[in-house]
Amino acid sequence: MPIFRSYQKASRMSIKTYSFQEVGMCSGLLLQNHTEGGYTVRAGCAFWARRILRWTALITSLMQVLDIYRKLILARLFEEKAAELYLQGHIYGFCHLYIGQEAVAVGLSENMIPQDSVITGYRDHVHILMRGVSPENVMAELCGRATGCSKGKGGSMHMYSKEKLVYGGNGIVGAQVPIGAGLAFAHKYRADGGVAFVFFGDGAANQGQVYETFNMASLWNLPVVFVLENNHYGLGTSVDRAAAGGTLTNRGDPFSIQTICIDGMDVFDVRDKSVAAIEQTRNGGGPVILHMDTYRYRGHSMSDPATYRARAEVETVKKTRDPIMRVKNLLINDLGVSESEVAAIEQEVATIVNSAAEFAVASPPPHESELETGVVL
Repeated sequence: MPIFRSYQKASRMSIKTYSFQEVGMCSGLLLQNHTEGGYTVRAGCAFWARRILRWTALITSLMQVLDIYRKLILARLFEEKAAELYLQGHIYGFCHLYIGQEAVAVGLSENMIPQDSVITGYRDHVHILMRGVSPENVMAELCGRATGCSKGKGGSMHMYSKEKLVYGGNGIVGAQVPIGAGLAFAHKYRADGGVAFVFFGDGAANQGQVYETFNMASLWNLPVVFVLENNHYGLGTSVDRAAAGGTLTNRGDPFSIQTICIDGMDVFDVRDKSVAAIEQTRNGGGPVILHMDTYRYRGHSMSDPATYRARAEVETVKKTRDPIMRVKNLLINDLGVSESEVAAIEQEVATIVNSAAEFAVASPPPHESELETGVVL
């Protein structure tokens, strides 16, 4: 790949890239006399050994950034395609899009392990994608098809995967929070090493059930990460008008739960600032709250024209804080990736999303025999 050819300082990653010529000089040096970073090299060649190790670290770091960019693009294009299918009449009912908030789900997914469980509200499409459920199965669920992850009976607000430990998609504001504590209790009881990630928004942050859950989680020292996705609007009401005290960052204080404030529009801030807290929770440190300062570009749902905020406000956030443009600029300006290579990634993901849409539309609806399956009567 030509993306490693430049010699430059990557300010965001604090790494240097080296040319193929420099790395090529390292070949044949893995001989007998001197050990450097796990490799045995000829005396006097440690300098080049260090360089090849740095180059290897560069490849690892750059591959991680490219993978993160691919996930961000998948999240954005998937939601844009969902909006398109909604307007075409393939998706019914409510449809709450995650456009603008992608860095939260993508960044946290970098710190999750297979044993972790996830539960969220009704803005749930990207969360289940980041847990590894295929775009085809998620899009089919949006369209109410039998091939969907909930067999076409959940739709937009009720994504579910037993295999990936995703427990919704919940349509009642805040209802997922106490259920999430139950998932955490199960992790602790089974000693399976898992953590429950419980996502909720600023619109749910003032509910009594949330604080009852905080209290129990703290008392029982549960392995739960509460993720408060503060996109600043609960439906159409600004958080400034809905939350007394002027902030949501102190809501865990009465329960001795630490709150970590994170830029939810910066995927690296999400990944890096959450990792230590997640591991502390995983290792018996009890619950933690991650306050994500984020923003949604669309209305509350597809039926919301969002007339309660100025268009200029949205455009300002897009220009100054967009999570995808931040990573794209990093790749091109700091890591030497060409615009054509970035465009190739975007096209690759667009093909995946378009194929998922075609699969969903072509899939059959649930058979009538499924009407009472999975239902407690």
